[in-house]
Order: sequence, then structure tokens, then C-alpha cells
Amino acid sequence: QVQLVESGGGLVQAGGSLRLSCVASGFTFNAYAMGWFRQAPGKEREFVAAISRSGSSTWYGDSAKGQFAISRDNAKNTVSLQVNMLKPEDTAVYYCAASILSGGPVRPSSYGYWGRGTQVTVSS
Repeated sequence: QVQLVESGGGLVQAGGSLRLSCVASGFTFNAYAMGWFRQAPGKEREFVAAISRSGSSTWYGDSAKGQFAISRDNAKNTVSLQVNMLKPEDTAVYYCAASILSGGPVRPSSYGYWGRGTQVTVSS
């Protein structure tokens, strides 16, 4: 049974930081690119970051560049997202996802496995 379980979200003041984690099980983790998306109320799911199977390549959405950092540990089946200098507009549910495709897929439809998400709320 495939599972992606996110953790690390919460309520944080503007300017603060969080580290989101996602633990994967039920599939061959190092055969999949991993991504993070976010979705704010009333908005479409937005690509945040992706990382290649080996972790040697990373890609970021325009809103995430310079602010977020994605990493993975294939020995622990874990992908993480360090989020810094948070702003109220970063408030959203953050999802981790797995894609069999290479090359840093940015579309949600490119990801076959999804977690349930972790809420990040940034207060001003």
C-alpha cells in the first residue's frame, strides 16, 4: 500500500521558518522523482519544488525560488522542504507527491502518488 505522510506544518509568524517532511512507503522510493505542491483556499494547486531520483537535481516554482529548499534521503525514504522567510501568502496546505517521470515535472497530473497534506499558516 502506497503511503506518503507529511508532517511539520503549523502556525508560524511572518518571517519564520518551517521544515516539512514526507515519509514514503509502499513503492521503490529512489525510482521516483518527488515534488511538493501547495494549495491555498480557492486557488489551484501550485508547484513548489521537485527533486530528482538521486537528489542531484532540483527545480523550483517561481514563488519558491530563494525561499524554499527541497532535499531527500533515499536511505530513509524521506523528502523534505525547508521553508524560510514565510509570508502570509505562503499559507496553504502543502502536499508531497511522487512521479515516475524524470526532469522535474511541474504539473500535478504528472504525479501518481499524493499525501494528504500538512497545513501551514503564516500570521502577519
